[in-house]
Amino acid sequence: MFKPPPSDRRLTPRTAANSRGIVVAPGIEMACVIADTSDGGLKVRLDRALVLPARVIVVDIAAGLAIEADTAWRQGNETGLKRREQAGLKGLVPSRWLAAREAWVRAGGR
Repeated sequence: MFKPPPSDRRLTPRTAANSRGIVVAPGIEMACVIADTSDGGLKVRLDRALVLPARVIVVDIAAGLAIEADTAWRQGNETGLKRREQAGLKGLVPSRWLAAREAWVRAGGR
């Protein structure tokens, strides 16, 4: 039986992003590249192959956005993430997004 390639199974189209980001989780704050995004998720590329926790926050530095996501897959230094929710980081943020906002400010976000 013919199986479509993994990229064809997505419900929403991917858009290349290649933007700077930061992965934030308990005990982790690591620079990444947000390789591509879709309505349902995103793919991040790390400097090294690292197993991320089940749930992380990815900070899109240019957009000033924090995206909470679940780890869906990992291949080498790339990780696929499924979006849960997101919040803007400009101005005041609820306490659950504070670590992401602080990482964003340290990375030059304003």
